[in-house]
Amino acid sequence: MIAVAAPSVASLVQSVDWVAIAPPTIAAIAALVVLVADLFVADARKAVLGWISVAGLAVAALALIPLIGDERSTFCLKNAPYEACSYTADRFTLVVQFLVLAGALLTALLSISALKDAKNANKPLPEGEYWFLLLSSAAGAALLPASRDLATLVVALEVASLPAFALVGLKQGDRRSSDAALKFFLSSVTATAVTLLGVSFVYATTGSLHLTRVASQLTHVDGQFQTLAQAGVALTLVGFAFKTAAVPFHFWVPDTYVGAPLPVAAYLSVIGKAVGFSGLVLVTVVAFPSYADVWGPALAALAALTMTVGNVAALRQQATRAYSAVRLLAWSSVGQAGYLLVPIAAAAYADDPQKAIGSTLAYALMYAAVNLGAFAVAALVARTKPLNRVSDYRGLYAAHPLAALVLGFFLLCLAGLPPGIIGLFAKVTVFSAAVDAGLGWLAVVMAVNVVIALYYYLRWTATLFRAPEGEPAAHRFPAPLTAAIALTAVIGVALSGAPQLILHFVNSGLFS
Repeated sequence: MIAVAAPSVASLVQSVDWVAIAPPTIAAIAALVVLVADLFVADARKAVLGWISVAGLAVAALALIPLIGDERSTFCLKNAPYEACSYTADRFTLVVQFLVLAGALLTALLSISALKDAKNANKPLPEGEYWFLLLSSAAGAALLPASRDLATLVVALEVASLPAFALVGLKQGDRRSSDAALKFFLSSVTATAVTLLGVSFVYATTGSLHLTRVASQLTHVDGQFQTLAQAGVALTLVGFAFKTAAVPFHFWVPDTYVGAPLPVAAYLSVIGKAVGFSGLVLVTVVAFPSYADVWGPALAALAALTMTVGNVAALRQQATRAYSAVRLLAWSSVGQAGYLLVPIAAAAYADDPQKAIGSTLAYALMYAAVNLGAFAVAALVARTKPLNRVSDYRGLYAAHPLAALVLGFFLLCLAGLPPGIIGLFAKVTVFSAAVDAGLGWLAVVMAVNVVIALYYYLRWTATLFRAPEGEPAAHRFPAPLTAAIALTAVIGVALSGAPQLILHFVNSGLFS
């Protein structure tokens, strides 16, 4: 009789580090608190739900402080050949979680004013549902960069995405909102299906879902399974390309941004991209490094195509067209996604892939601050100009000099021109990553696109300072909206004064 050794109970027990998982957990708890509180708070006092949400996101962001300078892993399996963990709080995780939670906090400040304005216009949005969905999506987005197995990665991706569908379609009776939600839903469901198919192929060929084990096993795949492994890698990358709005998977972006409440569009432009790009970084650099010769050229081509289509489409926006300001920001975000893809593609060729990924994170932090700020000023103008055309910004300086100066600064940051030093610094960093990796042709394409983008950013900036037609419109500054504009402006100015701080923080030791 042969004795079969059973796995020890200790090897199957997963440890739980509550400090490590605190940021997404606090955001999830805040979502449940808001959901329950909505049942007991009178309609006249629903605004308190917004401040509970702001407080929850602030506490979740503060929970990152104990993790700085430390690397923690939890939900670990200790069986052979070596320990593998599903959740890791390393420097990469902390940077992305800070971006997500800070961005969600600024979105919440924008939303407080937007929900109040919608109620005053007799087009109220369901506040309890709105805050629950926003916090739930933020919790999923904060979980994703810490995910170190494919199952957790997909679950986090969907927790971040599914509430966003509902947020886009919350405008009851608004056809644009319904159409936007449907397009967003269909594209995301397609992306999820493709991703799951790719993950299943990878699991079939490696026998593991943990990213580090997948990376190890992919180098030893039997010849008869090579095609299946390659298909799994390709399909997984295509799924994440949908989430990052990379061309040709970008078709949902303009209509979704226009149809969604403006704070939700701001949220998607920053947090939605952070989710997609952090997932893409994890599957390429951590899980599939042995297939760099496949995903490197593919991402380089996607980067070139994405930045070109986004910037050319933004260039063609007519200033007098309804919602042209939001559409311009939408197409601009597609172009910016192309820049963000450049260092990830460069990581396939670089001697130090983590340094290239650091360039993406540095650019993402800059983009998050200034793009949320631009949306905040757009929300201010939309209070009196609901069609939000670029032409509606004419003479903004005459009516509100500070708002015009701040928006001009944000646009110059996005263009990469002084005094927006942080934008210039971020673009130079990305450009250097391409050159150092030997992708000279991609650096040239990026340089051409930066010149194209200069035109529409400067054209909008010039509009702010032109003489107004008639009396300049007066804009009221609600306190939450003012706080959001002020915070993004302070962050942008501070980073322009010391841009090297970002790159120094994200440039090394990203992954444990």
